[in-house]
Amino acid sequence: MPDAIPSLDARRALDRWTPTRERVKDYFDSTATDTWARLTSDEKVSRIRETVRAGRDRMRALMLSRLPEDLSGCRVLDAGCGVGQMSQALAERGAEVVAVDIAPAILDVAKRRMPEELRDRVTFIAGDLSDDGLGDFDHVVAMDSLIYYEAAEICSTLASLDPRVSGKIVFTVAPSTPMLMMMWGAGRLFPKADRAPVMVPQSPKRLARQLTKAGCVRLLRPVERVNSGFYISHCMEVLP
Repeated sequence: MPDAIPSLDARRALDRWTPTRERVKDYFDSTATDTWARLTSDEKVSRIRETVRAGRDRMRALMLSRLPEDLSGCRVLDAGCGVGQMSQALAERGAEVVAVDIAPAILDVAKRRMPEELRDRVTFIAGDLSDDGLGDFDHVVAMDSLIYYEAAEICSTLASLDPRVSGKIVFTVAPSTPMLMMMWGAGRLFPKADRAPVMVPQSPKRLARQLTKAGCVRLLRPVERVNSGFYISHCMEVLP
């Protein structure tokens, strides 16, 4: 296991995480529960949400491709598991999955949807993905659960996970494109009816600097962007 210790700046960033985390929790635990349940089902949705659904499916497949096909014997953290689609895919590969989300209402949907034959491989926990009480892991995946946070907050979280992860940390961020920066600044990333908490665009170079500043000595590597209509996200990985 790496023995890096999060720096003082990293610990301060984790303290700043709380207000943003609470806003995200309130959104997904009340306002958006039904919306996300429909989006991640087979129900008919608006054209905008169809592009988001397709993009999320592509991103999930991309992130899974960064991990071994056979995860038997591996303990994997699904950080910000949502309705459990990634957790199910990881369990199907044989992993012991710890599925964490800050929104209990979303977790209830995930528990109901998990196939009976996979339930003994998945442990659902309502809480903070950076909680060291969750234990050690072979790999971590965090799909679209860090996109609402500043670079310092993201990297302090990665640094806090670092000593407890022997393999990869695969995660996503909102890419720093001119259009996204403009929309982010205007607070109009999505049309009003489809708007979620505001994503914070990130650049790989800035994240790499912040990760080093946070005390993590691992290599941060950009993987690939997925762009599908109103869904755009950048897959990245922290290598062991």
